Amino acid sequence: MGFPGTWMTESESMVYRVVPKCACSTIGQIMYRSDHGHFFDGDIHDAQGGLHKWAQERSQGPITDNVTARKSLVFTCVRNPYGRILSSFFDKICGIQRNGRRYRGNLVPMLVQKYGIEVGDPETGFEFDQIRSFRRFLLFARDTIRFRKPMDPDIHWAAMSGHVSTLIRGGGRYDMIFDTENFDAGMSAVLARAPLRHPVDLAAMPRFNESEGHGPRRAHPVEDFFDDLSMHLMREVYGRDFELFGYDIDDPSRRAPVREIDLDAVHAKLGG
Repeated sequence: MGFPGTWMTESESMVYRVVPKCACSTIGQIMYRSDHGHFFDGDIHDAQGGLHKWAQERSQGPITDNVTARKSLVFTCVRNPYGRILSSFFDKICGIQRNGRRYRGNLVPMLVQKYGIEVGDPETGFEFDQIRSFRRFLLFARDTIRFRKPMDPDIHWAAMSGHVSTLIRGGGRYDMIFDTENFDAGMSAVLARAPLRHPVDLAAMPRFNESEGHGPRRAHPVEDFFDDLSMHLMREVYGRDFELFGYDIDDPSRRAPVREIDLDAVHAKLGG
């Protein structure tokens, strides 16, 4: 299966397994900056050079050689599943994408028809019942992940453990997994261990949130979106994410992890 979703600096200073909706745009830009001394002009997901990506055929050999021989620091970044699924909803379902269209063409009309979801309209300020629509989207996300109906799960709401596991099952091993809730500390630790061509000042760098400003702002605290049924669905679909990455499944308002990630446990449970 190789190493899907894996990026590596051209200098091979570090290897990163992308987990969507977990600061991947920022991390990719940091990797690019550490090699070239400047940030990529545009969305780093669009970069066709300057960074090895598994999706580019020319990069697959170097990534495979590096990861299987464990030549470089390998890391990834995770996020509280409650915040991550909300971000997926507001960005991918409610938001207008950078191409000026809705995400995945007919996806949103299908959700409106089959699940009764509302997404609002930019012309009217995206006014709609966010909580009701999100809970219906969560039911759809559960259906895609558990039953692969009415479609296969999208990478933006597929479980983080599934993304993280591919590198392990391919023969790689993570040196670090940190959380977005403590991003500066985690990313600083990565940069301190990698042989950088150019230093990166995390405090001075711009934010790279490609979805910001293209959809509705969340109008309620995280915990307001999750009633008993929603929390049951989260446990059903993302229970392993909460367990492996140290988040509190019983308290949606508790953003930060409640314990450190046990790397040995992650490799043992995701390596099968």
